[in-house]
Amino acid sequence: MTDVTAGEVPCLPLTGERTLPGVSHENYWFRRHEAAYLDLLRHCADAVVLEAGCGEGYGAKLIAERAARVVALDYDAFTAAHVGAAYPELAVVRGNLASLPLRTGSVDVVANLQVIEHLWNQEEFVAECVRVLRPGGRLLMTTPNRLTFSPGLDKPHNPFHTRELAPDELHELLDVPGLRVEALTGLRHGPRLLGLDAALGGSIIQAQVDVVLSGGGWSPELLAAVTSVRSEDFDLTADDLDTSLDLVAVAVRA
Repeated sequence: MTDVTAGEVPCLPLTGERTLPGVSHENYWFRRHEAAYLDLLRHCADAVVLEAGCGEGYGAKLIAERAARVVALDYDAFTAAHVGAAYPELAVVRGNLASLPLRTGSVDVVANLQVIEHLWNQEEFVAECVRVLRPGGRLLMTTPNRLTFSPGLDKPHNPFHTRELAPDELHELLDVPGLRVEALTGLRHGPRLLGLDAALGGSIIQAQVDVVLSGGGWSPELLAAVTSVRSEDFDLTADDLDTSLDLVAVAVRA
């Protein structure tokens, strides 16, 4: 474990592995992730929270507005340094998610948003979450739905992903001794985003992918649509999980 102190804020590059706030052409993905954070904040009120795999840190900052204390953990040294400098209200540590550098039963909540799909050792990480959570504590997890994110592919579409999960696979991952799956919902486009989908030929996601794959420029129409997206444009529901975009799970420590 390496403690990270605040200082000059290093700029994080866009790598395709994470999204960042304040980048116009990343706004769709940022708001999509933010929508899940906002939905899960109710579980973090007055809690000691570990965000395991904090990335840029914007989610941990959101959680810190409700929680008693937030420990933001990331394996990448440059990323951890950025978080420590950009968000001094967070306790930032560098560590491995397969061996969490925390005492047994030391946190009320583990937040793991858009991270599990990057891990080779997913079962080991879940076991570590069971260890560090206090009885009655919660594991909050989101991940892209394999059925809609990489449909029909033998391996993930995103080269940074090691193993993506379908709804039943995520439930199975979390249905282990010491954990009980309390809720499993799916994030999808709400009415306004469905309208943007239709206006952009069927999918605002595919329109963005097409630009990246072609190497061409962003049309004014697409950029305006992407920058207009807000977190409230997404819905979360337990209905028809197989067609959802992202999966959102809450599991309770026994």
